[in-house]
Parts: sequence; structure tokens; C-alpha cells
Amino acid sequence: MSLHRKDTDSAFEGAGSKAGLEIWCIENLRLVPVPKSSHGKFYTGNAYIVLKTVLPKTGPAQHEIHYWLGNDTNKVDSAFASDKALELDAALGSCTVQYRELQGLETGKFLSYFKPCIIPVEGLYSSHQGHLNGETYKFSLLTCKGDHVVHIKEVPFSRSSLNHNDVFILDTASKIFLFSGCNSSIQERAKALEVVQYIKENNHGGKCEVATIEDGKFVGDSDVGEFWSLFGGFAPIPRDSPSSVQKQSDAPSVKLFWITTQGKLCQTGTDSLNKKILETDKCYMLDCGAEIFVWMGRQTLISERKTSISATEDFLRTQGRSTGTHLTFLTEGLESNIFRSYFDNWPQKVEPKLYEEGREKVAAIFKQQGYEVKELPEEDCEPFINCRGTLKVWRVNGDELSLLPVPEQTKFYSGDCYVVQFTYPGNERDENLFYAWIGRRSVMEDRRDAISHMNAIVDSTKGDPVLAQAVEDKEPVQFFLIFQTLIIFKGGMSKRYKKFIAEKGITDETYDGIKTALFRVQGTSPQNMQAIEVDLVSSSLNSSYCYILQTETFIFTWIGSLSSTRDHDLLDRMLELINPTLQPISVREGSEPDIFWNALGGKAEYPKAKEMKQCVEDPHLFTLNTTEGDFKVKEIYNFSQDDLTTEDVLVLDCHREIYVWIGCHSSVGSKQEALTLGLKFLEMDVLVEGLSLETPIYIVTEGHEPPFFTRFFEWDPSKANMHGNSFERKLAILKGKPHNLEVPTRNSWKAYSRETTPDGLRSKSVISNGLGRSGSPASSVSGSNSKSSTNQLFSSPTPIVRKLFSGSPHGSADESLVSAGSPAAEPRSLSQSAGFIQADGSGDCVNLLIYPYERLSVISSDPVAGIDVTKREKVQAYFFHDLLIVLYTLR
Repeated sequence: MSLHRKDTDSAFEGAGSKAGLEIWCIENLRLVPVPKSSHGKFYTGNAYIVLKTVLPKTGPAQHEIHYWLGNDTNKVDSAFASDKALELDAALGSCTVQYRELQGLETGKFLSYFKPCIIPVEGLYSSHQGHLNGETYKFSLLTCKGDHVVHIKEVPFSRSSLNHNDVFILDTASKIFLFSGCNSSIQERAKALEVVQYIKENNHGGKCEVATIEDGKFVGDSDVGEFWSLFGGFAPIPRDSPSSVQKQSDAPSVKLFWITTQGKLCQTGTDSLNKKILETDKCYMLDCGAEIFVWMGRQTLISERKTSISATEDFLRTQGRSTGTHLTFLTEGLESNIFRSYFDNWPQKVEPKLYEEGREKVAAIFKQQGYEVKELPEEDCEPFINCRGTLKVWRVNGDELSLLPVPEQTKFYSGDCYVVQFTYPGNERDENLFYAWIGRRSVMEDRRDAISHMNAIVDSTKGDPVLAQAVEDKEPVQFFLIFQTLIIFKGGMSKRYKKFIAEKGITDETYDGIKTALFRVQGTSPQNMQAIEVDLVSSSLNSSYCYILQTETFIFTWIGSLSSTRDHDLLDRMLELINPTLQPISVREGSEPDIFWNALGGKAEYPKAKEMKQCVEDPHLFTLNTTEGDFKVKEIYNFSQDDLTTEDVLVLDCHREIYVWIGCHSSVGSKQEALTLGLKFLEMDVLVEGLSLETPIYIVTEGHEPPFFTRFFEWDPSKANMHGNSFERKLAILKGKPHNLEVPTRNSWKAYSRETTPDGLRSKSVISNGLGRSGSPASSVSGSNSKSSTNQLFSSPTPIVRKLFSGSPHGSADESLVSAGSPAAEPRSLSQSAGFIQADGSGDCVNLLIYPYERLSVISSDPVAGIDVTKREKVQAYFFHDLLIVLYTLR
């Protein structure tokens, strides 16, 4: 809502009424709006207030307030910023989450607003001039840390500032150097290239040279020599001592304090935390170690909230806590996922948004009075793929799969498991979508075999199909759309199910077309309708649905009082499929004859209120990392397609279903492993949203993303069809040659597992003389964290052209990129020009070209085409380096 309160600062007038960012800078103890052209430019001597507003499709606006404090901000401005953030929160109806952001220690969420980075400017902001007085361009050395959001910090311009673990940017008046420490990850280097581009465009007007420098490379390269000359000449960078490596501390103990109105902290005397502890007229501090939350009850006054914030900041100072401790301020009812995760059995928010609930209730009242109410279109029911493809369905039957004939493909049994293959036309090729459908009453052996059989079929299928696991009653919308019509009967046909019920003495309820049965009809259109056989009792009815009751002698159609005309149409269509012979008796709710209730075992209570659908929020994207059995999840805020980095495994949590996205260069070796990671994610329930372990899981591989996945992004197909690791791709884009890195057609998942992908050979890369560099012993160790696992797979980027510039004297935009992992220009004859080495010795992998040294020489009479002539000395240097090693070994 907009602000109109008299006691609110006039600078906040109209704040929060539009989606996006609004920023105010504190100048002489007053709020000054920062123009959009200056968003992301923060001065170290100032404090800022940042309001992020999101306007969802339905319901009220969502707000988050951040107040940013520069390293040189004085205490008065800091306190003023804190008070103004509270004032803005109160004016917005106390419905915001507030964060304190310190320069260099900002939260990932805050940094995600200002991609690719924030580079603080020394000095004070001036609203009149809009820039730092007397600002002049100077050399600066920056560290870049982070793989999805980047923390930028300026360090002293000295060789001693460099190390092997980080990525550095040296910004000079005419040239930008990117120095990559040998232990830095590919993702960090790629992200740093975005920062380089940002500096080039904003500080140099897009007109300067850019060079990449790799830690440990030869000084003979002109860029390397120029780089080290700025530091007074080359000298080895010392290795970090073991004592300097910070060990991961154990999970900190969580403590809850009640904050009195006088600002005194009183620790609660309970070991387990429960929501009931939090009283609505009090403020509390939750100390979680690296992060502290201040919880403010709805009935607390503004003065009490100010006191609690001051008391918390004093606590940090007196306890000598790290300056990196994050402070988050929450109002009752707006608790974040992380905060709720520290409490036992925090109640789930299952109620719909007030707007949705009110709309549904009004519609229900009019329906009960006999009025026709026009139905609004269902969300998320659009078929994002061509649903007129080819369908194959197998039933798991013991150790075998039984292919169902076409007339039986749309008839499932709750006691069985099925494997579904749907082939549909995609972009220039057919795509495959697989499901393992798990019946709710199926036996465990059939469930395991369904997954195993699906994986076997996927491995033998051309291309890289999408696969998914779906449990009965939890099916995703896309599953129903490919069937269009589906009937799910009770009982089962598989051998194991029959054996199980026989051993347990359970009555066989398998539908045979004659037995009395009750079906609930559901769906959104003739292209998405289902009939589900439910228990033959009155309590199975629901006023929101229509039902079919079949006996040996008659058939009823029951119309719920809250059902729609659309439901009635689906009822008629489904009746033709279940029993087209008997003449139906139509019954409206409230006018049922006794014979109807007798067939259901007597009249009983059933749900008569409108069935409310939970409001589905926007999806969340997470990175997954496994370290020696330790499973870690980190959210990526304000995500985009660029966050799908090829070295990562990510989960897109859409609440009703999740997608596990596997990068071509990730450490995941199979889709079964990816499915296991998805199950672990569901177990963690990171968002504390009550995710069921039966939530559908899709497995999606890079380059084969289906439209129902890409719809969550502003999708650029050209980015999805690039080859190389993240660093190489960003380098190609900056050089303006992304088309040179197109992914070749993949035959199978196996061809691009860690063992076979070209860049997966980083630990034993192939060089120009055909000899392989020995890999680190750690390269074969699995289960490392994000940074180390990346290092194991990619110890250093492929030697490629180092210029990222326009107008460089050493190259042009027409130059080709050549790397050890990228196809070079085609030789005229394979036998005479180059030998092929398979990445894993098999024929399913990408081939690496190896040329004789004579053809790589500058004076060669038959030079290899497509190689940057100015960079041949680098290849020669590698050749002589390895030749010396061989000669020394032979000696």
C-alpha cells in the first residue's frame, strides 16, 4: 500500500506502490531519493535505505527493507537509518522483513538486486552533483568472491594482496586484468568476468583492453609480463599456511532471549523452541551464531521495537561478535523460512491468501443460491509441450515390464506401478518425457523396480530425456495433460500385488466393470480430466465435485452443490468412458433417493465447504552440494537463466513439484543419483513449507530443458546451446563469439557424465604433444563442497585466447576460440592431420583433436587452420615444458 500518514517522512510518499527497487540515501540527517541511474552505486561514507517491492498476481504487495551501512558511516547516520527503516515498515502496515547490510558483508538477497555486483565508492554521496567531489580515475585491485552473487572488496595495490584461492581484478586506466588464483573455482572466475564487463562498460565506456591471467602461467606471455610489471616484476605467491585455513565450526547452539522494554536481554530457560513461546506483546532475539533475528510481536509499540534493535546491536558489540553477523528483523506473521526452521513443528501456512479465499467464498454462496458463476481459468494448466505425441505405457509385473495396448493405456490401478514414455515434437527433434507412476497401494518391490526399469529405458533412448517420479494423488499437471483422459481404479493387476493381498487376507477390490464403485470426477477441460475410484462410503463425497456411482443394476451421477458447469461437462464425458450402456440417473446434492445412500452403506457426513486451493507462490532456486555425506543447500535469490551454471546441480522448487537440473560439467554421474538428491531436498524441506516426500520430482539435464521448465525463466535458447565450462562460455560471450561454443548433439547421458565430458578431464588434460598431465590425487575423490569439487574437475581453465576487448592490437572479433576441450577447425585428413582421443576410450564421447608439433609451428608449411597465430607460443611453451619432463624422466 502507498504511504499517506502524516507522521511519515515525506520522502516515503508513494513508496511501495510500484514493483521494483526504491533507494534513499541519508544526507545531513534527511532522506534523499537516489535516481534509478545511480542504483547500485553506494558511497562508503553514507547509509542507505532500500525497499524491494513485489506485486504478486493475487493478494497484497510484498515488501523487504534493507538498510545499508558503509564502512565510513558515522554512528548518527547508522542509527537514523535503523529508525527510518522501522518508520517505513510501520507505514507499510508492519508487513515487511528488515535486514541490516554492512559493506562487504551483504546478504545474498541484497546483492541479487544489483547484478553483477556492488563496488562501493569512497567518499560521500552528493544529491546536487550526484558524484564524489574531486573523483579521479585510479588504479584499483579488487577481490571477487562468490559464484552466484559476488562480494567485491578493494585491497591494497600490492603483490602481497594476491593469493591462490581468490579471483582478482586489476583495473587500470587503459586495461583490465583478471587474475585467477589456481585454487579458485570455475564459477568464481566466470562470475568475475561479469564484473570485468561491468567495470569496462561503466568505468571505461566500453573502450579498454581486457586480459586474463592464470596463476602459475609462464611470464613469456605479453599480458602476463605486463601484469607483473605493475607489481614491480614477477615473484612467486607464497602458499597459504595450514593454520590460515579456517575450519568449519560445528553448528552453533541457538539461544532465545526476551527483550524487556528497558532493553535487557533475558534468556529463555528451554532447550527446545516452540512457537507458543513467542508472545504477541513482546520482542525476542534469536541468536543463531552467524545470524541474529529480532522477532517483534504484532502488539508491540514502535518505541519497543527501536529499543529491541538497539539492545541487539549493543549485544553484538559487548560480546565481541563478528562484524559479519547478519541482523534480520521480523514482524509476527512474517517469519522467514530460516527463522521458522529453528522451531519445532512450526505450524504450516496452508490457508490461502485472503483475496483468493474471499473470492472463492463469494462464488460458493452464489452457487448455493442457484446462480450461475463464471469460472475463472485454472492456473498452471496450460500445455507447454505438444500433447499430441506418442504415448507408451508399461505395467511393472514382477521382474518384467508389460506393454499395455493402446485402449488400456489410460486405465491405471492403485495397486500397480507404471512406466510412461511420451514422445513429442520439439525444436528440430523429437523429445522424450518419462514418468514412473507409483500407485498408492502398490508394494515396495514394484516401486523400486518402476524406477529401475525407467532408468534402463532412458539409458537406451536416444537424446537426453526428462524423467520424473509421480505418486498417485500427487501427480503434476503435465502428467495429466499428456494422458488427457485417465481413470484410476482400485486394486491391482501385478503379480506382486495379488500375492501380497493373498498373504495378508485382504479382499481384492480390483475393479472388473461389474462391482459397485464410486468415482470422483475432476479436471479442468476435456484435455485434462480424470475419474478416481474412491472408497464406497458417503464420507468420500465432497460438495465441490461430481461423482459417478455404479452398481450392477443402475448408475447415478451425483452433482455437488459447489461444482461448476465445467465439472458437469466433464461428468458427462467421463460417464461415456466408464459405462456407456446404462442410462444414468442424475442426482443433485440434497435430493438423493434412499437407494443412493444404501449403495454407499448409509448416509454420513462429508465435506460441504468449498475446497480451497492453496495459493502457489513464486518458485525458488537452490544449489546443491554434497561434502562427504554432508548435504548443503543454498538459495539463489532473484534468479535468472545465467544462474544455471554448467558445473552445478540445482533444484527449482515450484512447491507442487521440484526440478533437479543437472549441468553437463557437474559431478552427478547418473539420473538415479540426481533423483536421490531430489529426495534428500524434499526431506530437508528448506522453505519449511511442509513439502511431502511424494512431491513430483523432475530430472532435467542441461541443453534439454523442456518448455514447462524454461517458462520460469526469461529463456534464451542460444545460452542453452553453448559448450565449455562457465568461464569459457562467459569469455566467448564477451568476445562476441558464443556461436563457436555450441554443444554437439549428445547421444546419451553417459556421454556427458563427469568421466566423459571434455572439461571433466581437467585433472589429466591432453596437451599438444599428446602427453597427459598427471592429475591431483584428490581428483578422484567424490563428495566435496562446491569450491573443492570444482577444483577437482577443473584445476584451471582451458588455455584460450586471453583478450576480451574491442580494438586490441593483438586480435579482433573474428578470431576463433580454440581450447583443449573445444572442437577446432576440421582437418583435411584425419589420418595425416590429427589423431582422435576418446575422453573415456569409448565411441560415445566427444573427440579431442591432437595435432603434430610441426603443424603448430609458426613457420609450418601446413599450419592448422582456426588457431590464433599470436598465441602459438603458448602451445609451444607447453610442448617444451612437457618435453623437458619426459627427458628428465628418461635420464
